[in-house]
Amino acid sequence: MNTSFILELIGYTGSFLVIISMLMTSVVKLRVINTIGSIIFCAYAVCIHSYPTAAMQLCLIAINAVSLYKLMNTKKEYSAIELKAEDGYLSYFLKTYSEDIKNFFPDFTGPQREDKIYLINCSQTAAGLFIAKEEDDGLQVKLDYTTAAYRDTSAAKFFFNYLKDRGIKKLTARSSIPAHEKYLKKMGFSQSGDSFVRLFSE
Repeated sequence: MNTSFILELIGYTGSFLVIISMLMTSVVKLRVINTIGSIIFCAYAVCIHSYPTAAMQLCLIAINAVSLYKLMNTKKEYSAIELKAEDGYLSYFLKTYSEDIKNFFPDFTGPQREDKIYLINCSQTAAGLFIAKEEDDGLQVKLDYTTAAYRDTSAAKFFFNYLKDRGIKKLTARSSIPAHEKYLKKMGFSQSGDSFVRLFSE
């Protein structure tokens, strides 16, 4: 490989990562991948002596760094509101995020009158929706959905503590979606047969 080819490969790699970052639904992932792409492209610009391009990439790196710092250090204030199956906002939320919900909960068919339903808010913004069926020893999760901007697990951690404080002893969930299974394990669920179980300690 000659030097020219290697430099072009570096440049294309940086450009590719910057473009891919724009497809991320998570703001944190967008900023991280965009930063990596900008660093690579900045190195490429310096190597080919395109200093205005390098300066622009440095500005993007700085902007991403500041944004990531704010995202990681701004405390999010969550709250939970119990809803009924017939509530209008519940229908609106489910319709708005229906396509994304299907990606993680393809078997979800909708809430039932007897379900426990909670809307998780961050300040004044709807961050997630939790729907479960009551069982003798806890809740059988039907939907545990978080919007893309709040998939850093902070909303889930808040809500699971919220349930624990209200005497819930056990959560049971089922999933065949790898991304959701990964989330369940990250949140402390243990696999038991075809189910995932999380017990809340006293």
